[in-house]
Amino acid sequence: MAKTFGILTFLVLAASAFVGFKNKEKYDAEIHERQTAEQRLDKSKVRLKKAQDDLAATTAKRKETEAEVARLNTEKASLTEANNKIKADVEAKTAEVEANKAKLTALKEKLESAGDLQTLGPKMKATTAQIEELTQTINTSNATLANLTAESGRLDKVIANLRAIGERYPAKKSDPALKTRISAIYPNWGFVTLASGNTGGVVANSNLKVVRDGETIAKLQVTATEAGTSSASIVPESLKTDTVLMVGDLVQADTADK
Repeated sequence: MAKTFGILTFLVLAASAFVGFKNKEKYDAEIHERQTAEQRLDKSKVRLKKAQDDLAATTAKRKETEAEVARLNTEKASLTEANNKIKADVEAKTAEVEANKAKLTALKEKLESAGDLQTLGPKMKATTAQIEELTQTINTSNATLANLTAESGRLDKVIANLRAIGERYPAKKSDPALKTRISAIYPNWGFVTLASGNTGGVVANSNLKVVRDGETIAKLQVTATEAGTSSASIVPESLKTDTVLMVGDLVQADTADK
C-alpha cells in the first residue's frame, strides 16, 4: 500500500512538474512575444517620429519654395510693368522722330521750291533755324530712343531669367549653365559657402557637384541662398576618397540629378 501510494505521489509530482514546465515555457513565450511586440512598437515609434520630422521639414521647404516663387513672380510682374512702360515710351518716341523727320523733309522741300535762296533773306534764316532745331531734336530723340531700346532689351533678359528661375524653384533645379566657386569651407559643420546666389542661378534645395580636373569629387545640397552668395551641405559619403575640398573648387549644377 505504501509502495502504491509512493508511486502515485511520484506520478502526481511528475505531472505537476510537467505542467509547471509547460506553464513556464508558455510564460517565457508570452514574455518573449511581448518583448518582441514592444521592440516592434519602439521601432514603429522611431519610424513615426522620423516620418513626422521629414513631413515637417518637407512642409517647411515647400513653404520656403512657395514664398520664393511668390517673390519672384512679384518682381517679374513689377519689371514687366516697367518694361511695358518703356516699350510704350519707345513707340511714342519713334512716332515723334518720324513726325519730326516728316517736318524736316517738308521744310527742305519748301526751301527747294522757294526760288533763289539769296533773295529770301530773313525767311531763309528762319527756315534754316527750324531745320537745325528739328535736326537737333531728332538726334536727341534718337539717342533717347537708343537708351530706351537698350533698357527694354535688358529688362526682357531679366524677366526671362526670373521666369526661368520661377520654373526651376518648384523642381529644385539650379541653372544648368551655373558655374561658381567655393568661397569658404566649414568641415566641422559639413557645409560650404559659394560665390554665387539666387541672382546667379543657385536654387535652394537643389543639388550641385564639385568638379576638379573634369571629375566630380563631391556633391552638395543648397541649404540657403541670397543675392550674391549661398550655402550648401556636403552630401555624406559623396566626397571622393583621399580628397579634400578647397576654396576655389569649381561648382556646377548636378544635371544628372532627377
